[in-house]
Amino acid sequence: MYTVHLHQLEFYSYHGLHEEEAIIGNKFEVEVNIDFDSANSITDISQTINYVTVYNVIKEEMARPQKLLETLCETIAEKIHQLDSRITSVEISIFKLGAPIPSFKGSVGVTLKKNFSL
Repeated sequence: MYTVHLHQLEFYSYHGLHEEEAIIGNKFEVEVNIDFDSANSITDISQTINYVTVYNVIKEEMARPQKLLETLCETIAEKIHQLDSRITSVEISIFKLGAPIPSFKGSVGVTLKKNFSL
């Protein structure tokens, strides 16, 4: 079992329940871990999960506004799984770096761990 990691991916997107979030947007950070099985040694990019392809999936979905981060996590996890049948699980965390909460400092976020193994 291998794990491909994409960490500290930064996006400026328009996700959120509040009207102003759809207008002014926010900074987000995404972390993804993808577990996959490989029966053979990996010596070629075609034998692994290409992180460039995964990044492009994440980038595309981060550009599509969603009201809830949970919905966004689910959509991204499913699209990553569709890339390769050897993927057994996807763990994704999405953090909103500027939550619309008065006097709030820090981040808020959601993590989804989705298992695809039989």
